[in-house]
Amino acid sequence: MTVLALLITLAVVVASVVLTRGVTAVRRSANGSGGGSVHDVMEAAFLNGGPSRTVDTALAAMRQDGRLAIGGPGIVSARSTVTRDPVERAVLQELGAAPNGALHTLRHAVMRSSAVQEVGDSLAFRGLMVPPHAGHNWRTRSHILTLACVLGFPAAVVVSFVEDSSIPFVVKILPALIVGIASGAGNASRAAARVTPAGRAAAAAYRIAHAYRTDAGHLVALGGLRALPDPELQAQLQAAARQTPTSRTTRAGTTSSTSDSSMYAAAGVVVWCASSGPGGSSCGSSGDSGSGSGSGYDSGSGSGGSSCSSSSGSSCSSSSGSSCGGGSSCSSSS
Repeated sequence: MTVLALLITLAVVVASVVLTRGVTAVRRSANGSGGGSVHDVMEAAFLNGGPSRTVDTALAAMRQDGRLAIGGPGIVSARSTVTRDPVERAVLQELGAAPNGALHTLRHAVMRSSAVQEVGDSLAFRGLMVPPHAGHNWRTRSHILTLACVLGFPAAVVVSFVEDSSIPFVVKILPALIVGIASGAGNASRAAARVTPAGRAAAAAYRIAHAYRTDAGHLVALGGLRALPDPELQAQLQAAARQTPTSRTTRAGTTSSTSDSSMYAAAGVVVWCASSGPGGSSCGSSGDSGSGSGSGYDSGSGSGGSSCSSSSGSSCSSSSGSSCGGGSSCSSSS
């Protein structure tokens, strides 16, 4: 049994080292040429809360200066055709195509638009974010190591009862199990994080440089909907986030949910899903995120459920009532 304990310990140590090096390599390669700065408020919003916060930023800015009217119960109408960036143009385009101007339908459609998706693409190209799916395999392996070590504890207790030894078997391998659980959980969190160190630095620099801004768009981009000074608009956007369904079944029959903040590639097309959760990524919402840390997409918090998908021929959702979540697969809509 002593030999078995040594072999288990060696296996856990080797697995932990391999996982740590693998996740580190993914994070390092994602940094690419070293990042750079945040170009505009939409990129800042994407870093801090993903596609959902990017859309909320555009809606808040357009509502504040009167270009959009949002009445009860969550009906949007355009008051001007003036736009300042591609995301705002997508808002007007999707509003024109919306059958009834419902805020939650519009919000979901814009998250799926190419304008919002390309914000994530640009950040990833510059090394500020990890490309979708890049760390998926390492995250899965980290979960496997964690689970194996957790299950190994009761198994070791059973072996201790049948083993005739002065030192129980569980005591012999307990340090290795603890190391394996810590390594697996830590590397899973690192593999799930979407914002690179360069991205966090860029988000923090943008926050400092624009600390004087008090307009609604910047407040939402940096602090989420809780930072909005307009309680009526805040309530409407929060309600829109909650109205977006949080689960769906893909064409392949796989049920997906918004429990974990992941991003996917469907049919070879880069897809950035919405929101952020602690240590992970999500296809949930960041619509009510109150995080003001500036640490980015992998450290915000959100409420409500929302999803997004690429509008270029593939999707994580086929309608406004669908979403993708951690561990699920997305299917092409083409």
